[in-house]
Amino acid sequence: MTAALTYPPRTLGPEQEAMRAEVRAFLQKDYADGGFGRGQEAMARYDVEFSRRWGQAGFIGITWPKKYGGRGLTFLDRYVVTEEALAAGAPVGAHWVADRQSGPLLLKYGTEEQRQRFLPRIVAGEAFFCIGMSEPDSGSDLASVRMSATRTDGGWLLNGTKLWTSLAHICHYMIALVRTSPVNPENRHEGMSQMIVDLNAPGVEVRPVYNLAGEHHFNQEVFTDYFLPDENVVGEIGAGWEQVMSELAYERSGPERILSTFQTLVELVRQVGDNPSEVEARAIGRLTAHLMTLRGMSVSVAGMLADGKMPVTEAALVKDLGTNYCKDVPETARLICPPEDGAGGNSRYEKMLKTATLLAPSLTIQGGTREILRGMIARGLGLR
Repeated sequence: MTAALTYPPRTLGPEQEAMRAEVRAFLQKDYADGGFGRGQEAMARYDVEFSRRWGQAGFIGITWPKKYGGRGLTFLDRYVVTEEALAAGAPVGAHWVADRQSGPLLLKYGTEEQRQRFLPRIVAGEAFFCIGMSEPDSGSDLASVRMSATRTDGGWLLNGTKLWTSLAHICHYMIALVRTSPVNPENRHEGMSQMIVDLNAPGVEVRPVYNLAGEHHFNQEVFTDYFLPDENVVGEIGAGWEQVMSELAYERSGPERILSTFQTLVELVRQVGDNPSEVEARAIGRLTAHLMTLRGMSVSVAGMLADGKMPVTEAALVKDLGTNYCKDVPETARLICPPEDGAGGNSRYEKMLKTATLLAPSLTIQGGTREILRGMIARGLGLR
């Protein structure tokens, strides 16, 4: 490990363990009351009513200042809240993006009026946000976005298309990355800006995109002369690239990058039982050891965020290794403990394995493909 890429060990203290007990008590009661059903890739599953109860319990925006409805706690506290929700398989998708990165973005770059307008509603589980970055034909090259925002009286006119937008069909707002000036071939990162789009306003059409599992998670949004008022511009016009890069440390390092198929590992252990074969024990031991190592790296990044640092490269490595691990879980499970009918089956283990197998390929694409991430890591190490 070079000096350019380090993961200082962090230990969760008694405050975090107290938070863990608080979150577990809520989840156990809510589950017992029939409030939610357990599932995999919890951040892609949503239940609007669960998000409202989660917010009312004080688990959204816990690191944000109290004057906006937050609890003024640390990123380590937030790590524990997120880890418990994902481990329980709770449907956190509705408030996920607003809690993880839209709110922190507004705290860092937004105006006071924007913070007052949006943050208390996010904390209450009443305002959901999505990310408007990807576009058709742009692949993983975020600098190639073409959606335009042109100046008009009192604001901007937006034209273009966003694609692969998670849960836009249930969100109230999108923070879109747009071009506010033509592409500079010498520096394609110039001329981008971020704007808060009201998805219920005229001029934007949200269309469904179904994934490999046949589920409606992604969307396409088509903008036609969409009017965006000046007060919805986030930060400085033309500084969108730098602002987006600061978001990605929040997006790429959390426990969601290592726990997306955790329920399959849990069910695999149950399926194998108390007397596993040597092959089964070795495979489960390897998966568990990798998970604990990744967790240590992920907690370390949370600690760096708590210290006010911006560990973009370290977060990229967690995301790359973590999502590959999430793919490894169903592949290993299928090899050592295949479904009895060879095609799926109806036991809980078989349902989890089937879902994880279908969803796992998308995990290395969401939030930055492995090629983009490895390029960032190489740059961070001074190799390119």
